[in-house]
Amino acid sequence: MHSLGRSSKLISRRLLCSRFSALLEVATHLISNSAGHKSRPYFISVVCGFPKDFQTSNYKPGKYGEDSWFKTSTPNADVLGVADGVGGWRIYGVDPGEFSSFLMKTCERLVHCVDFNPQRPVNLLSFSYCELLEQEKPIIGSSTACVLVLDRENSTVYTANIGDSGFIVVRKGRIVHKSQEQQHYFNTPFQLSLPPPGCHHRVLSDSPHSANTLSFPVLAGDVILVATDGVFDNIPETLLVEILQEVEGVTDPIKLQMTANSLAAIARALSFDKDFMSPFAINARRNNIYATGGKPDDITVVLATVAV
Repeated sequence: MHSLGRSSKLISRRLLCSRFSALLEVATHLISNSAGHKSRPYFISVVCGFPKDFQTSNYKPGKYGEDSWFKTSTPNADVLGVADGVGGWRIYGVDPGEFSSFLMKTCERLVHCVDFNPQRPVNLLSFSYCELLEQEKPIIGSSTACVLVLDRENSTVYTANIGDSGFIVVRKGRIVHKSQEQQHYFNTPFQLSLPPPGCHHRVLSDSPHSANTLSFPVLAGDVILVATDGVFDNIPETLLVEILQEVEGVTDPIKLQMTANSLAAIARALSFDKDFMSPFAINARRNNIYATGGKPDDITVVLATVAV
């Protein structure tokens, strides 16, 4: 009972912090618009998520368990990103969240460098990964990652995705754009890695330039979900679309935050439902692995609408 009460307090605290951040972001965009950028699109974005295990996870900004995320803006671009640290490293005494967190924090910093190119999000992944490899104290681990950039100058979104985190874009009640997950084989996604010395031949490690890249125009009212596999493995795509279409054109950050909260809560509930035929269980059966139920995992939801 004590454990349940602690978890409830943690959830409430995180939802409150997320709501305040959403209001602050909209205020920032309103100031920017008043400076003469009214005709250019921008994101209204919010975040919510939960670690798989509240008892062993300490809350840190930009992290939910082994998941990490960032969202930031420049005068010409809005940028969203998520990364999912590969949990298998924990049995070797490695915190998988440190790898994903370093990637996302470095991506966020690089967005504000003078040579940032909003049309090349793969460069953010590549340069962040290179910085990680050059650290004096090695950051051992692996991570998937997805970065999405809105170039306000041409109303176009540019994406780079490696592994099974990803995004979907909903317009008029249907998916108009989505990422394609990259798997070496079932439940083994492409990933950026830094193995311990002498173990390179035993660890999967993909190049940042292996990432799938896409670009597409967006319209005012489009809804964009960027999330880790804790969402996509547990919520059927039809249900995602049903929920997301309810916030098409929404510019109220509170309503958007409530939807993000709902998505994260639904994903978490389904992940622990042993009788639910989840997307993960369906994919397992397609690979001749008998499975039922959800997949307990860290969950990160970054939700945005396009406003003008």
